[in-house]
Amino acid sequence: MNSTSSPTSTSTASVAESERTWWKESVFYEIYPRSFYDSNDNGVGDLPGIVRKLDYLDDLGVDVVWLTPVYDSPQADFGYDIRDYRDILDEYGTMDDWERLRDGLHERDMRLVMDLVVNHTSDEHEWFEKSRREVDPYTDYYIWREGDPEAGSGDPYDPDALPNNWDSLFGGPAWTYDERRGEYYLHLFDGKQPDLNWRNPAVREDVYGIMRWWLDRDIDGFRMDVINFISKADGLPDGDPSAVVTGSEHFINGPHACEYLREMDERVLSEYDVVTVGEMPGISVEDAREYVGRDGPLDMAFHFEHMRLDEGPDDPWNFRDWSLDDFRETFTRWQTGLAGEGWNALYLNNHDQPRMVSRFGDEAYRVESATMLATFLHTLRGSPFVYQGEEIGMTNVPFESAGKFVDVETLRYVERMLERDDVENFEDIGDAVRYGSRDNARTPMQWSDAPNAGFTDREPWLTVNPNYTEVNVESARADPDSVWHYYRRLIDLRHDAPVLVYGDYEPLLPDHPEIYAYRRTLEDVGALVVLNFFDGEPRFDLPGSVAYDGAELLISNYEVERPEGPDGFDLRPYEARVYRLE
Repeated sequence: MNSTSSPTSTSTASVAESERTWWKESVFYEIYPRSFYDSNDNGVGDLPGIVRKLDYLDDLGVDVVWLTPVYDSPQADFGYDIRDYRDILDEYGTMDDWERLRDGLHERDMRLVMDLVVNHTSDEHEWFEKSRREVDPYTDYYIWREGDPEAGSGDPYDPDALPNNWDSLFGGPAWTYDERRGEYYLHLFDGKQPDLNWRNPAVREDVYGIMRWWLDRDIDGFRMDVINFISKADGLPDGDPSAVVTGSEHFINGPHACEYLREMDERVLSEYDVVTVGEMPGISVEDAREYVGRDGPLDMAFHFEHMRLDEGPDDPWNFRDWSLDDFRETFTRWQTGLAGEGWNALYLNNHDQPRMVSRFGDEAYRVESATMLATFLHTLRGSPFVYQGEEIGMTNVPFESAGKFVDVETLRYVERMLERDDVENFEDIGDAVRYGSRDNARTPMQWSDAPNAGFTDREPWLTVNPNYTEVNVESARADPDSVWHYYRRLIDLRHDAPVLVYGDYEPLLPDHPEIYAYRRTLEDVGALVVLNFFDGEPRFDLPGSVAYDGAELLISNYEVERPEGPDGFDLRPYEARVYRLE
C-alpha cells in the first residue's frame, strides 16, 4: 500500500469559520465494551480494559470514542435495556473507572460520546416497577392499554386480545400482558424493554435530567438510540399487515418526534458544546433535513437505506445480492440531499450490523476490500464512524450451530423459523443467520494470536472468530502494509485535507458496473476518488470534465507505478486511489 505525498499538501482552500465544527472534522470510533478488552479475566470486556487501550486509540488517530451502553442493566439486549441511567454495570466496572476513561481520553485530546437509550427502559427500571403498580406519578410513564386478554381462545396473545396488531422489531407482538396491572404494555423491541410514554411531560423532564447529569460530567455528546421512534400515532391504530414490521408507519417518525427533539435541544443541548447523532431507522433524506438540517435539533443521523440493499422486500433475513448501482444511487442521494443543509454520519458496519468486509467486500481479498471500503467512508462528505476491529479488517464468523449465537434478535428469528413447516433444522436457515446476525460484530476484539485472541485468559462471553491467529492487532501493527497502517494514513489524510471534509461531492461514471468514482471540490482544490468495488480489473476512463494534468496521488491501497496514461488507468481488484487535482 502506498501514499505518495505528504497529506499537508492536499489543500490550500479555506473554510468559512461559521461552517467549521470539531465534530465535522472528527473521526469517530465505536467501542462495544463487552467485547473490547477484558482486564480482570472474567470473559467480559470492561471499562478498565478500555483504559488500558487508550494509547492504541491515540496511535490510530481517532478523535471521538462512542461508548455503547455501560449503564446498570439486566443485559436482556446487552445494555440497551437500562435499569439505572446513573450507575455503571458491575461487570463493566465502577463510576471511578468511567471517570478514568473520560479523563484518559481528554488528556489525549479525544472526546467521549455516550449512548442515550430513552425510547425504552428495562422492565426492571424503578419507573416501570412503579408504573405497573400504578404508583403516582409513574402510572403513565409507559404506554399501557387494556386490550381483551379473555378474547378468542383466552390466550392473552391471541391477536383478537391485543390492543392493536403492531409487531415488535424482534418478532412477535409488540404487547406484553402484565398480570400485576391487568393491562398490556407496548414494547417495540424485547418484552423486557417497555417503551416510555413521551407524551407525558414528566417523562421528558426526567430524560432531560438524565442528560444533564451526564453532560455535567463533561461528556462530549450523545448517540441517541432509535430516537425517531419516541412518538407514536394518536390512538395507536392498527398497522398495515403487509408491512415488513406491522405498525411501523405509526411509530417511525411519529407526529411529535421532531417536536420532542426540538424541546430537548432548547431545554438541554443548546447549553453545551456537544455533538448529537440520532440513530433513525426508516428516515428519508427529506426526513433527515427536519432532524439535522440547519434548523434541526440534532447534528447527524444514522440512516439505514444502504443497510437495506441486501435485504428481501418482505423479510429482512431473506438476503439477496446488492448492486453497485443501488449502492451508489443511495449514497449520492444522501450526499447531495444534505449538501448545505445537514451532515452525514458515515458507516458500513457497527454493533448491530455484519462486518463490512463480509458484506460489501470480499474475504478472499480481505485486505484490499477492507482498505477500499475505508477509503470510501473517509473521503465522503460527513463524519466517518469506525467500528472496533474494522481497522484490522475483521470479518463475519463461521458460527457452527444455533447454540453459538447469543443475540436476542437472532435467537428470536431462529425460534420463529424452526416453528415453520418448511424449515426442518437450523441448517435450512443457517447461511442467512450467519450472514446477518448481530453477533458477527460482537465477537471479541482480536488483539493477538494468543488464546482467545488476547481478549481474555478465560472463556469469552461470545466465541472468538477462528481467524484471529492471522487477523489481529499485533500482527497488523507489525506489518507496514496492513489494514491498520492504511487506516492511520487515511485518518491523517482526512485530518489534513479540508477538501475531503467540506468539499462538494460530484459523482462520476454514474452507470459503471464496477467503479464508484467521485470528485470533491473546495474552492480551487479538488480530490478525485476512484474505487473498484469488485474483483475484476476494469479500466477507469477519465471523464472529460476532470482535468488530470498535474494530478497528485495522495493515497492508494496498491503500489502505483508512474507514468500513467493521461486519460485513465487500469484498476486491480478492490483498488482504491485518491488524487489531488488543481
